[in-house]
Amino acid sequence: MNLPHATTLRNVAAACAALAFAGAAHAQATPESADSNVPPATAQKQAREIAQGDPGRWFREDTTAAQRLRTLQKEIAAGLQEAQGACRKMAASERAGCMKEARATYQQEMAGARAQISAEQR
Repeated sequence: MNLPHATTLRNVAAACAALAFAGAAHAQATPESADSNVPPATAQKQAREIAQGDPGRWFREDTTAAQRLRTLQKEIAAGLQEAQGACRKMAASERAGCMKEARATYQQEMAGARAQISAEQR
């Protein structure tokens, strides 16, 4: 299946990783998974969903620009949530700057989401 969002997911993941580990001096050790940045309530919900098997929506491709935009916006929001989780684990002196950077990245990506979908259609 050709998923046009694969590149976006990699970009969001890379942005999250960059936010979480900005500055080598701040990183104590690289975690094995970014899942450690997911809030506990979200992790529990994800575990319940995984136990039920793959949802049908995973096998339906977004066919319209509006559907792709909605999916992209959800991915960007999830990236913000992961980045904020990583920021919360930082020292208090670094946390505010990390959160500010995470929000700025979110706003920048949301602002460019429509342009990205338009570019994909060309």
